[in-house]
Amino acid sequence: MASETTVAAGPYELRFDAGRICLDLLATAHPDERLGAARQLRAWIAASGLVPVGTPLRHVDGSWVTRFGELRSLIGRLTGQLVHNPPVADPRSLEQALARLNDLARPAPPATRAVRAPDGTLVRELHGPPDCAALLGAVARDAVELLTDPEARACLRQCEGDNCPIVYLDTSRGRRRRWCSSEICGNRERVARHRRRVALARA
Repeated sequence: MASETTVAAGPYELRFDAGRICLDLLATAHPDERLGAARQLRAWIAASGLVPVGTPLRHVDGSWVTRFGELRSLIGRLTGQLVHNPPVADPRSLEQALARLNDLARPAPPATRAVRAPDGTLVRELHGPPDCAALLGAVARDAVELLTDPEARACLRQCEGDNCPIVYLDTSRGRRRRWCSSEICGNRERVARHRRRVALARA
């Protein structure tokens, strides 16, 4: 899976710093929509590590965007109940979301094979273009693993930044991570604190 990185993709940026691929998908909705078009979804799939580098994704179309959007919504509802107290969704809605997530997690992942690169080394590639259900399944299974792992669930946090809904795994020493990104929300908080101190000094 992708490491903790930020990937430039046209006029938007794709972040992979939430700690799980399912949470990285969730982060694509904030602060602006990053999966609103097929080209954006292609960029996200390629950067996420779901497929080997260089995998053709020209067949990804608008129907994929809708289906990945549905999965993102399900993940948001199910993780939201773990980071909000009390839960924000009603029990019936959560059970429906869980049943749908389990359905999406069923398909087998894309089949891989080892092939020779031009320099003779073995590299990984897919047997053919990945279908949408297989890639959705990979992300959905990651969400299932997250939701059923007590240690991982205990590390789920929502960013403390103003109006930031991003959920991440806090694996820092002492579990002291407060923001989805120290460079983004953390920096905004530091700037806000500085401005408050300046304002108080002038008062």
